[in-house]
Amino acid sequence: MSRPQETAIYTHGHHESVLRSHTWRTAANSAAYLLGSLKPHMKILDIGCGPGTITADLAELVPQGHVTGVDQAPGILEQARATATQRGLDNVDFAVADVHALDFPDDTFCVVHAHQVLQHVGDPVQALREMRRVTKPTGFIAVRDSDYAAMTWYPASRGMDEWLDLYRRVARANGGEPDAGRRLKSWALRAGLTDVTATSSTWTFSTPEERAWWSGLWADRTLASAYAERATEGGHATPEQLRAVSEAWREWGRREDGWFSVLHAEILCRKDV
Repeated sequence: MSRPQETAIYTHGHHESVLRSHTWRTAANSAAYLLGSLKPHMKILDIGCGPGTITADLAELVPQGHVTGVDQAPGILEQARATATQRGLDNVDFAVADVHALDFPDDTFCVVHAHQVLQHVGDPVQALREMRRVTKPTGFIAVRDSDYAAMTWYPASRGMDEWLDLYRRVARANGGEPDAGRRLKSWALRAGLTDVTATSSTWTFSTPEERAWWSGLWADRTLASAYAERATEGGHATPEQLRAVSEAWREWGRREDGWFSVLHAEILCRKDV
């Protein structure tokens, strides 16, 4: 019987404007809902680890344990390894993996963690089944995803509205679900998880420095990343439309009263015995 495999295309790619955001992420700002459940001896699997900043934080939090970071893109794992090396960590390793068919035995990890992953996969319920399979009894499955339709900002901007509509269309054409956050609990229940705690948290960008950083990375991503290529090649936008959206981001970033909030849903699931 053939194994399940990824069918979706990762929307963002790994352009510098994308990594500008991904390398900012820490366990504190992206996995706070999980941290109170960690113990120093735990063995953790970090799915979709990207450049490894959260992975390295988790490794520091389990000094007698071990963390394995996996990603479907081999190239980004070199940066993740460099991150761990720079921080002097010897309890972490990295490997290529597909969350739909993980190459680990049943009941291997104390915690299986995925940050901003399920919105980009073709079958999130199968992914959660695999995460459950490789988690030890009484262990934790921890997942956090944003919900694009729930993102909100001020002041109102037609160009920003067009960005949101465009991004959601491109992401769905690539086989993902940009409004994954609101679906996490439902997906977990369909995957057979019964002990599910659902919470939410936000990233908020409002200070001049925060606005400049957040607007700048999205303005650049709209013009130069894999997302930009998929938007034009898929017939979702013209280069002129992308330039208009990019400028709308920069205009918002210049607004003294600018405010942007990213809603994240979180599920912390305990595997039954």
